[in-house]
Amino acid sequence: MGDGSRKKFELNAVVTEKIEVTPGLFVLRVRPDGWQLPDFTPGQFAVLGLPPEAPRCALADPEEEIPPKPGVLIRRAYSITSSSVAKEYLELYITLVRSGGLTPRLYALEVGDRLWLGPKITGRFTLDEVPAEANLVLVATGTGLAPYMSMLRTMLPEAGERRIAVLLGARHSWDLGYQPELTALSAEFERLSYVPIISRPAEEPTPWQGAAGYVQDLWRNGAVERAWGERPTPESTRVFLCGNPAMIDDMASILAEEGYREHTRKEPGHVFVERYW
Repeated sequence: MGDGSRKKFELNAVVTEKIEVTPGLFVLRVRPDGWQLPDFTPGQFAVLGLPPEAPRCALADPEEEIPPKPGVLIRRAYSITSSSVAKEYLELYITLVRSGGLTPRLYALEVGDRLWLGPKITGRFTLDEVPAEANLVLVATGTGLAPYMSMLRTMLPEAGERRIAVLLGARHSWDLGYQPELTALSAEFERLSYVPIISRPAEEPTPWQGAAGYVQDLWRNGAVERAWGERPTPESTRVFLCGNPAMIDDMASILAEEGYREHTRKEPGHVFVERYW
């Protein structure tokens, strides 16, 4: 391998913070080492990478597949949660895939460890093509919340009169990432509503006081209308869907029956979609 190849795959970033939300669910803050983060738009994603010889965490399944050849990075894309104004680091919200190639290696990282961070940040799951006056409903399961955190952290001080609702679904209350921050933001910004829901309330150690079921049930049951005092419509509202493909398909069908159309570059619509797997 020539010098150019070695430079291409140099471990060019450092872990500055690691927060374990629950076993298998974690937040990484990554700082570029010796280079400047590019500008990005909230909702976009970055690419992380590690070599196959990097250690895997103890929670990982045995690696059955033959790992890539030495010198060939294992790379995956992850949505950014940090504000686009904060340029010192990128924050990412990641689920451990125990049988995966990269996340067991990322989960084994500690503060000060090195990894590869792609120099280009891309993605079209942004607010760029949303009318400035449109209300927003941000629907997520699990780590599908990640791009919304970047949007909220960046735009809330300048959100004006638009209403914003975050509908977040998870199995358990402890899987509701960023819950303290979202609760605090909804208290500070009265036009922001945060509505979590869990699907396994019987497994909670203390009685769950919130909604139970799946995140699409919140839409069906009028949670947004109750929060806003008016019913969202395709004319007034844009809906973002991120996370579990089954949730996205279900929500897309529900929304289509109400006149919402998926947004494309050729045909502007009301529903923006990002499937996580």
